[in-house]
Amino acid sequence: MSETRSGHTAPGLSAAAVAEQLTEMMPKLEADYREFHTHPELSMQETWTAGRIEEHLHEIGLETQRFGGTGVVAVIANGEGPVVAYRADTDGLPIAEDTGLEYSSTARGTLPDGSESPVMHGCGHDTHITVGLGIARLLSANREAWSGTVIMIFQPGEETGQGALAMLDDGMWDQLPRPQAVYGQHVWPERAGTVNVSVGTAMAMADCLRVTVHGKQAHGSQPEAAIDPIVLAAFMITRLQTVVSREISAREAVVVTIATIRGGLKENIIPDSAEFTMNIRTFGEEVREEVLGAIERIIYAEAEASGAPKPTIEEMYRFPRCYNNPQHAEELLEVFAETLGEDKVSLGQPATGSEDVGRFGDSIDVPYVYWFFGGYSEEKMAAPGGPAGNHSPFFAPDEVPETLSAGVRTGVAAIMHELGRK
Repeated sequence: MSETRSGHTAPGLSAAAVAEQLTEMMPKLEADYREFHTHPELSMQETWTAGRIEEHLHEIGLETQRFGGTGVVAVIANGEGPVVAYRADTDGLPIAEDTGLEYSSTARGTLPDGSESPVMHGCGHDTHITVGLGIARLLSANREAWSGTVIMIFQPGEETGQGALAMLDDGMWDQLPRPQAVYGQHVWPERAGTVNVSVGTAMAMADCLRVTVHGKQAHGSQPEAAIDPIVLAAFMITRLQTVVSREISAREAVVVTIATIRGGLKENIIPDSAEFTMNIRTFGEEVREEVLGAIERIIYAEAEASGAPKPTIEEMYRFPRCYNNPQHAEELLEVFAETLGEDKVSLGQPATGSEDVGRFGDSIDVPYVYWFFGGYSEEKMAAPGGPAGNHSPFFAPDEVPETLSAGVRTGVAAIMHELGRK
């Protein structure tokens, strides 16, 4: 029997018992995974997804509540004891799937600007939903093995940084028991059956900006009568690449990415504006402010040098740093080694990706841990170029049973480390 931080022990739900029950449960989990994979929805539009999650939870015998529109929460109350929260995210991405799977997504969605886009679960949130439901099923079916309360959070809008805030702004922690710890995990391009846990900083902060470059429209044959916003945007974008290479110490990890640019409607018309969007990743508040300040200075200065009106810089969204509580993370490294085997567990380094899961813990000042679990076979890992990463049109675990199993087993193990009967 393992002793939890609260001094309780867990007599019944051992790693071996979870593995055995998962074997029987796996056909159901695989069917759930395929269904969610086939029906992705864009951020904050997860209407079908939320309804389907509720149906699954109701089948287990759990009541559900909505927060933030499409956020779903189920509270598994089981007597006295600690309160633990577990979060899974639910939204898809505007990507046309190219995995070749028989259950590939053909879904389409509407972007914030009103345009239509294909949608796929290119970040693996279909896996996260399925793992969360598996955890809920196992905990509900083994109530004799633990005591306390588990809050299962199915969060929308992770990709845009809106979902956690929407749920919190909807009064989530005012209406639910407050947890003593928050846990979550993310599938990524590593060997299925393995997990990776960082101690301390786990993921970067992120800022997404929209820059509108204002110019003066004219005929394409009369550039002297125009202030060309496309040329100006090109100068800005080129100069912005020097923020990392020439203004920030090489000891700091910083990413500045310009991923979209739009301008003009016809080849012989110089437009009056152009637009590009930026994504910035940093790990410390001081560096974050230094980078954002440099970006603003460059954009405004390039416009002034061209005699153009002052550009418009808008914040689209931002993510906080994801910081794993060191004590809890170190304990989970040991717990996961006992659950999966020491050779399947590794100590991670901070990732430049970003997450909003930390808002659930930061908002009420409780510790949290967020870890990664692999989704690929040895063959995929060894293939030329390696496996497809998250946000790729080719991303999808090819070892689905082992991937889901590791996710459920580690999720249950983390929760059971906090809960148990004396």
